[in-house]
Amino acid sequence: MPIIKHTIFIDAPIQVCFDLARNVEIHTETTKKTKERAIAGVTEGLMENGQTVTWEAIHFGVKQRLTAKVIKMDKPYAFTDVMVKGAFHSFTHTHEFIESGTGTIMIDRFSYQSPYGLLGRIADRLFLEKYMRKFIINRAQELKRIAERK
Repeated sequence: MPIIKHTIFIDAPIQVCFDLARNVEIHTETTKKTKERAIAGVTEGLMENGQTVTWEAIHFGVKQRLTAKVIKMDKPYAFTDVMVKGAFHSFTHTHEFIESGTGTIMIDRFSYQSPYGLLGRIADRLFLEKYMRKFIINRAQELKRIAERK
């Protein structure tokens, strides 16, 4: 099971970073490349513990839907969401926030299991893990850009 970890420093208060990371409209803004949008569940505002959102996006040229649920929240330090329906066999994404000097360290931990057994593991090695790492890093950089201009 691939585990992607990414750490970034954001020159903004922890509460700002935490709220931006769970804001549905900001998520849409930070994933413009994949045309991601919320189509069910929470479709605007801040995600809270126990809530779900269904995202529609284009990945690898194919329109896909994925439903995620926030299963844990420790404001403003961390929240975790898991896939409840979608293309992966499973995934868990933990978002952690640590106050640091004038800003915040944001840590993404994304672990997933591809479907289709051996074929999925081959896809991970050939392209999927690299694609997901780039997706996580790009989103973090966009969050940083937005947070630092506030």
